[in-house]
Amino acid sequence: MLENIKWFGHDSFKITGEKVIYTDPFQIKKPDKADIILVTHEHYDHFSPDDIKKLLAPHTVIALPKDCSGKIKAKEVIVKPGDKINIEGVEIEVVPSYNLNKKFHPKEKGWVGYIFKVMGKRIYIAGDTDYIPEMKSFKDIDIALLPVSGTYVMTAEEAVQAALDINPKIAIPMHYGSIVGSEKDAQYFAEKLKGKIDVIILQPER
Repeated sequence: MLENIKWFGHDSFKITGEKVIYTDPFQIKKPDKADIILVTHEHYDHFSPDDIKKLLAPHTVIALPKDCSGKIKAKEVIVKPGDKINIEGVEIEVVPSYNLNKKFHPKEKGWVGYIFKVMGKRIYIAGDTDYIPEMKSFKDIDIALLPVSGTYVMTAEEAVQAALDINPKIAIPMHYGSIVGSEKDAQYFAEKLKGKIDVIILQPER
């Protein structure tokens, strides 16, 4: 499954299975047409209309929070935390994503993360979030994509605690090395989880 996950830096991934799924596409150099695009929130480095347009095909469906809606001519599904949806046969749970003690991602905005199934594997992409209480309720996660940079999101140390709560089979650090954070954050995350959870540090696609 890991060979089907490509990271473009930040929170931007392409995950290929029964469908081609992109998350928060940003600075995409070699676009493929997407079946599904999952947008977590409206900040420019997560909701990039220019990048999304590169990926659009007539059938592409974009899941996105309400405040991102109507800005791109495409098929949309407006989502909020707690929703359970099915797009093109892909089961998707919409989960909260917010800051506890920072002002950048207020809970009342209703911004999101996603849990979705690809080739029988449940994948969680957290979005820009702190280590939040809801994470303890996320069950049977095979692969967790977790921010580790601090500043706008949880720190690497907090991400370790989040990973232990979620208990995925594999954790992949993200949200470092471009705007904030460095590879040292990813390495710290991997070291602290050694022997507990398998951590894979991906190299960004260029």
